[in-house]
Amino acid sequence: MKNIAIFASGSGTNAENIIKYFSNRDSAKVCLVLSNRRDAYVLKRAATLGVPSVFFDRKDFSDNGRVLKLLREHEVDFIVLAGFLWLVPSGIIDVYANRIVNIHPALLPDYGGKGMYGDRVHEAVIKSGDRQSGITIHYVNNNYDEGDIIFQASCPVLEGDSPAELASRVHALEYMHFPVVIEDLVSRLP
Repeated sequence: MKNIAIFASGSGTNAENIIKYFSNRDSAKVCLVLSNRRDAYVLKRAATLGVPSVFFDRKDFSDNGRVLKLLREHEVDFIVLAGFLWLVPSGIIDVYANRIVNIHPALLPDYGGKGMYGDRVHEAVIKSGDRQSGITIHYVNNNYDEGDIIFQASCPVLEGDSPAELASRVHALEYMHFPVVIEDLVSRLP
């Protein structure tokens, strides 16, 4: 069985969905949730679901190696970013090459990059007049939203959509596809 760590910065609905999905699988389990926000609701969700969770700061992430040490202590095989807003340091990317994935709430390469998250993405899609949006699951590299694309799924942008209405359709795609894609990737690990 492979061990998955989830990094999240917010409420943690995707993290909860992934934890629940793998709670009934033999292929992998979520063994750790990490957040860069002390007040992130994802930490409470993880605790409720019996998954160890840890808050960390920039120094822990980039300078002193605390986060990498935690990953090693929990024997993490695979890392999932689920609403995590910081750029992953190269030290972690090097150790987990092609074992870190992110989900983005739009069809990359459009509407990606630093500062493009949450409602900002949905507002940009609506403002552009695009008739489709969706999700992109991609590998993480040293640049925001530029890693190789693994999977995409689309949904319509409807006339008069608000960012919240579009987000609802995008979230449905995330919940449906993200755990399945993660399971497929984890099943291919040596």
